[in-house]
Amino acid sequence: MKLQSDPTVAYVLGRRPDRIYYKDLTVESPYNTYLVPGLPPGPICSPGEASIRAALHPVPNSRELYFVATGDGHHRFSMTNAEHNAARRLVDSDRPSPDREIPDR
Repeated sequence: MKLQSDPTVAYVLGRRPDRIYYKDLTVESPYNTYLVPGLPPGPICSPGEASIRAALHPVPNSRELYFVATGDGHHRFSMTNAEHNAARRLVDSDRPSPDREIPDR
């Protein structure tokens, strides 16, 4: 399964861009999880203390495998691909299309 994770593409690019473009997803690298299935061959960053605690003490009975970024610093988590696709449609419907004016927030 391909992880399709933007942080791995940012790692390949060698910078933290404001956004990832479709052209960025095609960069050949064993770290590009849009092209290569499975985990990258090595770490892309060092985890902080909170991340280590969360890995050592996960939420009991948590089975969420899928997630989508909402664009406001939050995520929607899902247990099935069908739930994930519904969450993606919901999040995408809230995002302005290129031909639509972006509302002030």
